[in-house]
Order: sequence, then structure tokens, then C-alpha cells
Amino acid sequence: MLRKFFTYGSGIAERAHLPHKIALVAVVILLTATVDLGARDGTKNWVVLENCRLIVNPANDGDSFHVSVGAKEYLFRLYLVDAPETDALTPGRLVEQSKYFEITVPQAIEVGEAAKAFTQQKLSRPFTVFTHMADAMGRSKMERFYAFVQTKEGDLGEQLVRNGLGRNYGYKAVPPGLRNSRLEVEKLQQFEDEARQEKIGGWGVNAGRLNAYAQRPVSFSVFVTEKNAPARAVPHTFHRISAPPPLSSSAVTVVSAEAKKSHAKEAIEVGRIDINTATEKELRMIPGVGPVMATRIVAARPFRSADDLKKVSGIGDKKYAKVRPYFQ
Repeated sequence: MLRKFFTYGSGIAERAHLPHKIALVAVVILLTATVDLGARDGTKNWVVLENCRLIVNPANDGDSFHVSVGAKEYLFRLYLVDAPETDALTPGRLVEQSKYFEITVPQAIEVGEAAKAFTQQKLSRPFTVFTHMADAMGRSKMERFYAFVQTKEGDLGEQLVRNGLGRNYGYKAVPPGLRNSRLEVEKLQQFEDEARQEKIGGWGVNAGRLNAYAQRPVSFSVFVTEKNAPARAVPHTFHRISAPPPLSSSAVTVVSAEAKKSHAKEAIEVGRIDINTATEKELRMIPGVGPVMATRIVAARPFRSADDLKKVSGIGDKKYAKVRPYFQ
């Protein structure tokens, strides 16, 4: 490309402008990367979803699953941990996973199914989710967010890795209450090494130990929340959302720094929102619209009418039917 540039350009003048053009391209690339990163960041504060319940869904697997908290449904993907796929819809990823565990592709799918069953069992009781609402993308039309998931036994990702059903791999974030991700990554690697040595889960497929679990008692991380955080030790802000008790029809309670100063969050009225003038805060009040989706709606303006919501990335037929009634 450079040879062609010098041949057909205007010689010295073109050469003189080349560094500026390269610099301009570099700036454009940097800005593009920055925008993409910002889209994945979500909120800086931890959103704590308590009394969550697993929603049985065919698309669930070991590290990605549908969750309900009160009347709301979310789709989460675990931070730091990757469990094998349960189908061949992403063959490249499946091949990479099978190579990592040193097994065949069909065996990797078996491990993925075992991880899915393990997660379903661990999430059979209410659990807690910590999320920044950072976009985890994925194949689903429903928006997916990265999260740490806390069961009665501790961090779900650690349990998967320690039992050979997941690997120390994936999008990193500093766990709630910690100042960096290094300690958690090192702990996951230790768990992975122990599972490999014991030949359990994916590391034990060829030895007939796919469903063999770690026998030695293990202490899994219990990430701190607003309730049990030591004074001045936690550099995070928490927004807590608790689901109502089982079989209760009461509304979801939102407790945050703002909520302590005022009354409970006002329910948004059907038909109230103007698609072209609503603030991101107003948009986030709509059930099913999180920080990332609110940002996308604002970026897609102006709309001819709220019927154009389907043009927004991440809003499929199901989500459109859910959110459209709230707009004028």
C-alpha cells in the first residue's frame, strides 16, 4: 500500500503529509476503541440483586443464564469464568474450548451440558447477583450483562472452576469489595490446577470422571455487600434491589443513596414517555430498559415515533412488545 501511495501520489508533498495521515488514523482507531469500551462499562456502581431465582430456559448454560428478581427478567454472563458450549452453534469457540481441556469437540459439549446441570442445581435456591450492567453481548436478542453470582456456598464461578466444569478465562472485573482482580484470578487458577490434577469434570472425561466433584472442602469467596462491608475498606458504591418473598405480588423494592433521601421509586405510567425528549434516568425506569439500552435509545434519536424502537440494537419483538406501551 505504501509503494502504491508513493507511486501515484505527488511525491514529496504526499510524503510530508503521510505522518499526519497515520496519526489521524491512529486517533480514529483509539476513539473507536474508547467508544466500544464505554458501551461495555455500564454503571460504575455495583447493582446488587437479591433473592434472585433462575428462569429455566433452553438457552441457559453453565456461565450464562436467565434470572428473575421480582417481576423483572435479566440475562447474565459470569465474569472471569468460561464453561464449554452446549451446542455447535459457535464451532470456532467450541474447538478452542476442546483444545484447552485436551478433549474432543463432542466431549466438550458433554462438559458444557454437565456445567449447565451444575449451575441449575446451584441456583435452585435464591441467590445474589452483583453487576455493573456492562454489556456481555451474545447471540440472544435479549440484552446480556456481566455479573458475579453468589450462592449459599459462595461464588458460582469459583465452584464451576474447582469442579472442572469451567476455566479461568473471560472478561475481567474487580470483584465487589476488592481493589483489583489479581487475587481472584490467581485463586481461580489455583482451583483450575487442582481440578486438572484431580482429573475431575472436563479434565477427567477420558478417565470417566466427568461427574466427579472435588472431595476436599473448599472455601469459596463471599464478596462483600453494603451490609457486611468493613468501614472504609470497600471502594465501591452499591445499589441494592431486593425481590419480594416467594409467592408475593408486592413491587420490587429499590434501596439506594437517593432512595434513602426520598420515597420509593415512582412507578412509570403507561404512555407517559416521549421517545425523543426523555432523559436516560427516565428511560431506565421502564421495566426491561437498563443503562446500556437507555444509552442506545438516546443515541438513535431522533425517532419519527416510538414505533421505530425496533431499529435500536438489542430491541427485538419480545422486548419491543414489553416497552412500547410506556411511550407516547
